[in-house]
Amino acid sequence: GDWDFWLDWKDRRWWVTLTPILLITFPAATQYFMWEKMRLPIGATFCVMTLHFGQWMNRVFNFYMWAWFPVNFVTPSLMIPSAISLDVTLMMTGSYMFTALFGGMGWSLLFYPANWTWLAPFHLAVKHPSGPLMSIADLTEMEYVRSATPEYIRIIERGTLRTF
Repeated sequence: GDWDFWLDWKDRRWWVTLTPILLITFPAATQYFMWEKMRLPIGATFCVMTLHFGQWMNRVFNFYMWAWFPVNFVTPSLMIPSAISLDVTLMMTGSYMFTALFGGMGWSLLFYPANWTWLAPFHLAVKHPSGPLMSIADLTEMEYVRSATPEYIRIIERGTLRTF
C-alpha cells in the first residue's frame, strides 16, 4: 500500500500496524498451495522473495531511473524473517490452525525489528538550515517534493502533531 512506498510515510504508528496485516495474505495463500500440493514448507518465503524482487524492480526502474528519487527513499519493507518464521511454524506443527495462531503472531512481531535495523538511522533528529528540528526522513521529504500526494496521506501522526 501507500504506507510502504516512501521513507517518510514509514511512521511509528500506522506502518507497523497496517503493513504486516496487509502483507500476510499472499504469502499465506502461497504457503497453503505449496503445502497441500507439494508438501514443501517454503510457500511464504518463496512468495516474499518473488514479491521483493518485483518491488525492487519497480523501485529501481520507476522511482530511481525514471523519476530520480534516491533508492533509500523508496526502499520496500523487509519481510523475509517473518516469512521464514511462518514457514518454520508450518513445518514444525503441520497444522494450519497453529500456523495461523503462532506463525501469524511471529510474522507481525518480527516485522518491526527486522525493519528497524535499516530504518533507525532515518529517525535521527537533524536541524534544518531554516530552523526546524526534524527527522532525516522528513528532511528528505522536504528536499524531494512529490506532486499530487493524496490528501489522506498528507497528515501523519496526528496525535503527536507531526505533519508535512
